[in-house]
Amino acid sequence: MDVLSNTVALSRMQFALTAIFHMLWPVLTTGMAIYLVILEGVWLKTRNTDYYYHARFWSKLYILNFGIGVATGIPMEFQFGTNWAPFSEAAGNFFGSVIGFEASWAFMLEAAFLGIMVFGWERVNPTIHYLSTILVAFGANLSTFWILTANSWMQTPAGVRLVDGKFLVTDYFQAIFNPFMAKSVLHMFFATLETSLFVIGGISAWYILKNRHPAFFSKSLKIALAAAIVIAPLQIYIGHLSGEQVHRYQPTKLAAMEAQWETVPAGQSADWSVLALPNETAEKNDWEIKIPNALGYILEFKKELSEPVRGLKEWQPQDRPHLLGLIYYAFRIMIAIGFFFAGLMLWSAIQWVSGKLQEGNIAQQRWLMRAWILAAPLGYIAVESGWIVRCVGRQPWTVYGQVRTADAASHLPAGEVLASLIGFASIYSLLFIAALYFGSRIIRKGPNLELPIPGVETRPALDTTPGKFAPDERPAEAQQ
Repeated sequence: MDVLSNTVALSRMQFALTAIFHMLWPVLTTGMAIYLVILEGVWLKTRNTDYYYHARFWSKLYILNFGIGVATGIPMEFQFGTNWAPFSEAAGNFFGSVIGFEASWAFMLEAAFLGIMVFGWERVNPTIHYLSTILVAFGANLSTFWILTANSWMQTPAGVRLVDGKFLVTDYFQAIFNPFMAKSVLHMFFATLETSLFVIGGISAWYILKNRHPAFFSKSLKIALAAAIVIAPLQIYIGHLSGEQVHRYQPTKLAAMEAQWETVPAGQSADWSVLALPNETAEKNDWEIKIPNALGYILEFKKELSEPVRGLKEWQPQDRPHLLGLIYYAFRIMIAIGFFFAGLMLWSAIQWVSGKLQEGNIAQQRWLMRAWILAAPLGYIAVESGWIVRCVGRQPWTVYGQVRTADAASHLPAGEVLASLIGFASIYSLLFIAALYFGSRIIRKGPNLELPIPGVETRPALDTTPGKFAPDERPAEAQQ
């Protein structure tokens, strides 16, 4: 009942709902856009029509995700003015500019060329169409850059001075290239790629299991696998680098991620908690399973720590993150999925090298195909878990160490926020059901392999009127 009367808590819940739901859609569009660039490029290079039909088929899912992403992203940004007005007033000089860059540079670029990419196949020169596809992909990923830049600045504010409750920008480049920015952008970039690859691979595996166009979809599965061979292990390494920067710049978040209550001094080894039940009231873990000496290897690739790992008890309760169980297990879910992807990639690569993914026998790898289908939604779960760790772990700060979340929220009646929260939950539920419905229709229908090929003349249709023939179907004596 206290939560329902707490404006800050309700505003946080509303932003969490809109952000988590919105994140489902651009995750796929940013990664799939690059995939579409690859498909169209291979088609233009080889003129293999399979790649053209792949580009047309996957672009349908792209459009669906793009539309819902736009519909859910705009209300999320409006909340900065409605529910988080004090934050917007304090950070608007930089944060508002970066969000504006995302809208004017990235979103408008993507939206401007999307029409050509979707409807221009037979209307514009192939080079112009391919350039449009590239610009759509560039705009989608530029959007990721600006969003992660803004959020990274909230994690490690730089290039600003706080004067009379407002951040004045002293160095835009320092603010943009804040300590969190580079690794955060890379981590999210590869997360979108990895998620998209396993979604594409999972859908392709479903077709192969159903024996629907197995030769056709073996191509998309192999493209996804070839890219995953590089991306899956690289993403694990970049995730490690992101953990290192949390250790350096946000020790309270690291303590929450590891449910670490006591400080481990430099020069000593530290156990890594695999599973635990954090108890915030007693300031301890009720139970846990540990791997001896593993935390040093995870953070620094060596047994003894060169820097201390500070425990949660070093901070007052009001200065440390709460919801420790959520942070702790979200972090482990993200890690587990990352290693599952790497394992699936390795298994699939071995099968490929041994010749078991050829068009004639790929359908026989039923357990492998099922594993790819299982992997399709896991990327979304990993991304959402990562954002939970990133943002819930930043608490109690909106701008880390500078602006508290309690001071960043607008002073609104709790009932109004609750009503809007219920409204968002209802509308987003309908949107989610609609997305599943239309997405499943696209998948059930499958690719249209009778679409005209740009630049290739089609034969005139046979006139079935009695006594009439198409020019090349007339009797030989009639052609003499």
